[in-house]
Amino acid sequence: MSDDPLVRVDDLHKRYGDEEVLKGISFEMDRQDVQVLVGPSGSGKSTLLRCVNRLTEFQGGEITLDGTPVTEMDVDDLRRQVGMVFQDFNLFAHLTAKENIMLGPRRVLGKTEEEAAERALDELDRVGLAAQADSYPAELSGGQKQRVGIARALAMDPKLMLFDEPTSALDPELIGEVVEVMEDLAEGGMTMLVVTHEMGFARAAATDIMFLDQGRIVEHGPPERLFENPEHERTAQFLERLTRLHGETR
Repeated sequence: MSDDPLVRVDDLHKRYGDEEVLKGISFEMDRQDVQVLVGPSGSGKSTLLRCVNRLTEFQGGEITLDGTPVTEMDVDDLRRQVGMVFQDFNLFAHLTAKENIMLGPRRVLGKTEEEAAERALDELDRVGLAAQADSYPAELSGGQKQRVGIARALAMDPKLMLFDEPTSALDPELIGEVVEVMEDLAEGGMTMLVVTHEMGFARAAATDIMFLDQGRIVEHGPPERLFENPEHERTAQFLERLTRLHGETR
């Protein structure tokens, strides 16, 4: 296994028309790192995630995955290696939980139906939903749908998992079950880049927290330092307000 960073973002710039959303973002992630992105609305967090797997193209700088610039990779191959879990669940309503998970391994990885079904059941068990394999999305709670979404991404054997506010669409009582799955993934060594307001997860699972504001990194470091002894007053104010508003759901 290479000692080089799994992910390197170097001087990343992204514009929408005349508006520059990312203004020179640079950071690295080693394997098994859990990087949590926080910042006010409009700071560029979700845009950054979408640049990593090229759902959004960027105008300046470079992103590399395992040493290869993502702009030089076939986009389907990139997205095989970089799983993404969205705010909305994006499940096919006419397919069961198991069938939703089987799609990628069958169509993209070329697995047989039997192989894909076995993998789907394994991943459903991993996220605590083995009993719901044959349930349709309409029969699942929001938290269960999001866990199916996580299982779907995991079934592709990604090197990196991106999470874009995965609990923001959930009722408060359902957030904990999704956070628990994410914590289990972190403990199991999954490399994760996570946009979230869940400060309990950030404290428990993050190797680093990155605070973005107006398209720039204000501060970046381990959670214990950013929570207890931040270098910037802006960081302290934001994290205090975020913890007060959202608590530390576990």
